[in-house]
Amino acid sequence: MCLKSLLPVALFVAGCFLPTYAQEPGKPYTLAVPGSNISYDMVAIPAGEFMMGSPASEKGRSADEGPQHKVKIEPFWMGKYEVVWDFYDLFTSKNMEKDMASKYPGFDVAKTDASTRPSPSYVDMSFGMGRAGYPAINMTQYAAIKFCKWLYDKTGVFYRLPTEAEWEYACRAGTSTPYSFGADAGKLGEYAVYKANSNGSYKKIGTKKPNSWGLYDMHGNVMEWTKDQYVADYYAKKAKGQVKEPYAPVTTLYPNSVRGGSWDDDPDVLRSAARTPSDASWKVRDPQSPKSDWWLTDASFVGFRIVRPVKVPSKEEIDAYYNIKPIKDY
Repeated sequence: MCLKSLLPVALFVAGCFLPTYAQEPGKPYTLAVPGSNISYDMVAIPAGEFMMGSPASEKGRSADEGPQHKVKIEPFWMGKYEVVWDFYDLFTSKNMEKDMASKYPGFDVAKTDASTRPSPSYVDMSFGMGRAGYPAINMTQYAAIKFCKWLYDKTGVFYRLPTEAEWEYACRAGTSTPYSFGADAGKLGEYAVYKANSNGSYKKIGTKKPNSWGLYDMHGNVMEWTKDQYVADYYAKKAKGQVKEPYAPVTTLYPNSVRGGSWDDDPDVLRSAARTPSDASWKVRDPQSPKSDWWLTDASFVGFRIVRPVKVPSKEEIDAYYNIKPIKDY
């Protein structure tokens, strides 16, 4: 775990000082999670513009990927890997977090006592496919956002889910081809865990080649939550000037946008521009009534990674993002 890039400062949050780190824009860094042996690598994503979506001529293209439109992206950091169970379990279990902090002192766990955490899952949500070093799966978009809030409580640093535009921009890494490595789907096995090579399960993070910006598993392994509501004709509305927001705000439970394709998908779904809407069927085996706000029982192909914008939002904007209410599933 490299700590050379971590420069200690202090941030006043909710009436108390929390440890945080000032990072040099444009430089990668390692997030050392206080009170644990967990670290998480963040890759610096440069500002820029790109054409979001795919051309009509792209093989495998869906109508919701067009029309293409120019998007300007501000600089941010993105997780080098998908969030793994080792990291996510600290959030889901207060007892695990306290036990870890007792072994790795340096963080007052009282600072996260009030963090909103998931209800216990009724089964092992990895479904026996692997935990240590494997991507966390089966969480709702709401749960992924609350994970970011818990991490904010621990570090004083604002983390969130990427917008669809940020995700696609980072995945493309400066390319305009169907995949970040080019147009030849025959090379997909070098970069992605997907239906043809997964043997029916996800794999440990980082087993394939990264894209040119150093991000692993942007194609395949598990799909990744974004910040957006899925709106099939959002690009068309943008082209007509009917929407101005850089992302589609979430207003309904379904569908929301996931990106990247998974271990259970064919090549078309893994393309940089491919969009996937969430669906109520991802909770079909959930025995609760109403369905869980936290867990998906039938989405062992969905996980997430986090981003950190270089421009820090206002406290009001941060509160608005984190203090959301679950949209009930009856």
